[in-house]
Amino acid sequence: MKNFAELGLEPKVLQAITELGFEEATPIQAQSIPIAMSGRDMIGQAQTGTGKTAAFGIPLINKISKDTDKIVALIMTPTRELAIQVAEEIGKLTRFKGIGSLPIYGGQDIGRQIRALKKKPQIIIGTPGRLLDHINRKTIRLDDVETVILDEADEMLDMGFMEDIQSILKLVPEERQTMLFSATMPPNIQKLAQQFLKNPEHVSVIPKQVSAPLIDQAYIEVPERQKFEALSRLIDMESPELAIVFGRTKRRVDELAEALQ
Repeated sequence: MKNFAELGLEPKVLQAITELGFEEATPIQAQSIPIAMSGRDMIGQAQTGTGKTAAFGIPLINKISKDTDKIVALIMTPTRELAIQVAEEIGKLTRFKGIGSLPIYGGQDIGRQIRALKKKPQIIIGTPGRLLDHINRKTIRLDDVETVILDEADEMLDMGFMEDIQSILKLVPEERQTMLFSATMPPNIQKLAQQFLKNPEHVSVIPKQVSAPLIDQAYIEVPERQKFEALSRLIDMESPELAIVFGRTKRRVDELAEALQ
């Protein structure tokens, strides 16, 4: 483990890190931050919960000057929930530098977003579909973007965002730094990396054990419209004393909780 003070970060970034209670970098942070600070492209393979937002957020904030009023960094995420979460973490890290960041996602009034964009944020965090909407309206311009980060890239491609991502990346200056983070590296991710990243460095932090050894695992393939019925029947059949049900998004979890009551 590396202490953040050993990574060559500027004082205002270190101050924010200290106030957040961070002392030692996680493995993904210790490996990623020096590469990101060097300006090289990077592919990071790490699961959620490993500290990867700070792994790209810290070096990104370290390099941005508050004196610019242009959008110089673009972070793409698969969902609105992740865009909000990343924006919150970026906001905590920028508090002493005076850098502006803004989450952009569907489901929120676009007029409100346009008004917020007039405050000249330097960092945009958004979902591909809504980003393209703003680009087509010319309310977001990518001419000055120096850094692009694709967060949870495998999830974005699973959700059908490949064409949107390609369209956006083609509008960003070629002289940029691109960082791609993904839990898995299927062929479509590798293809995307080959198309848009230049001689990327590879960082991989894969847990040795992804599940508890005493848990039996099984899966059931059902169409989307039959998922809740299948879940209900499974609960009736197994009659568990305790159970954990995971959903893809906060909205989906809220819907499940209400329906299961």
